[in-house]
Amino acid sequence: MSKEFWFVVGSQDLYGEDVLKTVAERSAEMASWLSEKLPYPLIYKVTAMSSNQITSVMKEANFDDNCLGVITWCHTFSPSKMWLNGLELLQKPWCHFATQYNLEIPNEEIDMDFMNLNQAAHGDREHGFIGARLRKARKVVAGYWKDEKVIARLAEFQKVAAGVDFSKHMKVMRFGDNMRDVAVTEGDKVEVQKKLGWEVNTWAVGDLVKEMNAVTDEEVEALFNEYKANYDIATDNIYAIKYQAREEIAIKKMMDRNGCKAFSNTFQDLYGMEQLPGLASQHLMAQGYGYGGEGDWKVSAMTAILKAMGENGNGASGFMEDYTYHLVEGHEYSLGAHMLEVCPSLAADKPRIETHHLGIGMNEKDPARLVFEGKAGKGIVASLIDMGGRLRLIVQDIEAVKPIMPMPNLPVARVMWRALPNLTDGVECWITAGGAHHTVLSYDVTPEMMRDWAKFMDIEFVHIDKDTTVEKLEDELFIKDIAWKLR
Repeated sequence: MSKEFWFVVGSQDLYGEDVLKTVAERSAEMASWLSEKLPYPLIYKVTAMSSNQITSVMKEANFDDNCLGVITWCHTFSPSKMWLNGLELLQKPWCHFATQYNLEIPNEEIDMDFMNLNQAAHGDREHGFIGARLRKARKVVAGYWKDEKVIARLAEFQKVAAGVDFSKHMKVMRFGDNMRDVAVTEGDKVEVQKKLGWEVNTWAVGDLVKEMNAVTDEEVEALFNEYKANYDIATDNIYAIKYQAREEIAIKKMMDRNGCKAFSNTFQDLYGMEQLPGLASQHLMAQGYGYGGEGDWKVSAMTAILKAMGENGNGASGFMEDYTYHLVEGHEYSLGAHMLEVCPSLAADKPRIETHHLGIGMNEKDPARLVFEGKAGKGIVASLIDMGGRLRLIVQDIEAVKPIMPMPNLPVARVMWRALPNLTDGVECWITAGGAHHTVLSYDVTPEMMRDWAKFMDIEFVHIDKDTTVEKLEDELFIKDIAWKLR
């Protein structure tokens, strides 16, 4: 069955049957109309008038796997103590929608009957108090329900809630451990499972090799034809491309069999393999799977989650790494890339398949990979780090540009961007916050969405934007460090 959101409307039993009938009719109309505009259907469930009704529907939402979240609205005045028990029990993302049925005050029609029926401005403040009093994670969206900006914000809430649900069911397949001696790719997997729902486990590279050996030539040929349809072939080394196809098929089979949506590997552990999966990893990411290099399971899972939150369930989001800087004054840029594994959803034009020597790791033969330039546009880079006792999500605003030079001898996919507030201050802020060298770059997921996701997951959030300074960030981090230690 399809995923959906529930619309729970607040009122009370003092207004009489005619008013409550009107509230129900309007609520159903609004939910039906919004369902045509939003990424997921909005199902009108009930006009709640008692604590028992509210508690019952919230319990039902918790245990319905198709319900991704709850959107509440108080058409009339709804005493908030009725909501206390139900909201306290609610485990799904909650959006408080502060709206009203009518766009404007009707000068000739407004009387006390109109006032009694249309009390959203009254009721939503009462409803808002109980959310604040409970210290409950929630998204507040205010405005007319047919306004495009309001609909866009509701849509973003739905995508965030889908990301929360995706996270709660996340399984990550690790082939080998993380790169030796690297600190930031470490982390507390038990705490991550408790907070974010991720199950992170290891499979032997030898198991992958065994799976590869069982892949048939017919399967390889079919995937090779898919590569030819999607990408330009710019190499005569067809064997390397088909070897990547064999790797991809084997990895996908193992992930699907074990319910995994993301994977990581390391170039230091390729036991029995001829090539590090490059094209294989890129094409898997194009299908919505997450990936993390050097055993970075955190960025692997976050890549899959941002893809699930992006446009069409696999938006322009991908594994990324800051490689080098262009420091010419007035023209400062970051160059992001990776050895092989950058998702083609980031590409400005049709990627091409190339094979080149990879001078790092245990490769016996030259790996095939997709090479392309990233597209221009506003975006973010996101990094989840383990601070010891808590998780911190760092998000930085960026403006991607067409690379300012062709770099003809760089045989990897690459993206170039301006970091905000500017390159040097942005780097200082990133380092001050402890941001990793691996990130997820996204053109589709916004900072507000990431803030909301962190809020619903109950983890720390740090945002570096055009107004951030090192001094302000240091003060913010100091206060947050104290606050989170007191939680």
